[in-house]
Amino acid sequence: MKFYTVKTPRIIQRLFSNYTWCFSSASKEIYLTFDDGPTPEVTEFVLNQLENFNAKATFFCIGKNVKCHHHLYERILEQGHSVGNHTFNHLKGLKTKNSVYIENIKHAAAHIHSNLFRPPYGKLKSSQGRILKKEGYQIIMWDVLSGDFDTSIGPEKCLQNVLKYTGNGSIVVMHDSAKAKEKIFYALPKILDYFSKKGFEFKAIT
Repeated sequence: MKFYTVKTPRIIQRLFSNYTWCFSSASKEIYLTFDDGPTPEVTEFVLNQLENFNAKATFFCIGKNVKCHHHLYERILEQGHSVGNHTFNHLKGLKTKNSVYIENIKHAAAHIHSNLFRPPYGKLKSSQGRILKKEGYQIIMWDVLSGDFDTSIGPEKCLQNVLKYTGNGSIVVMHDSAKAKEKIFYALPKILDYFSKKGFEFKAIT
């Protein structure tokens, strides 16, 4: 069983205040984000659902996946969504030398044109964060983790995680990956429907 918090504690957000965890709570806006794609069938499903609700989102792409499925990357942009860098091959920052980690991100940047970055697993060394900030990257974290990557929970729990903890300005993490397919296919349409009916707007991070 994986250990993680669905709602990022405020103390963590304060300790790492140089990263972006959420946006202003003044407006009824939600920022859906999708990690680890683009992935055939799954990313296509996500894009179709977003289009159905006139919703925008941000896709933190893996460089090698963009290279393999460039048509999906282009479709993400064509539909008005944002993209971000998620390294070239989902590299763990804490277990990687800074020079290797930064080079991996630059390798991904050859395929992903964005100054947004999200570290795989939400973890990186402080020194890596400082380098990336100097390079002009905005490091995007989250305040709601859907748990769609967690094989120990079902689709219903994934849905409830998002419905319970998401509010004004929330950045929500989901995954357009094969591993998360079952939960995404179940939860995403219901999330979009639920919050749309409550008057929320789904926006991309720019």
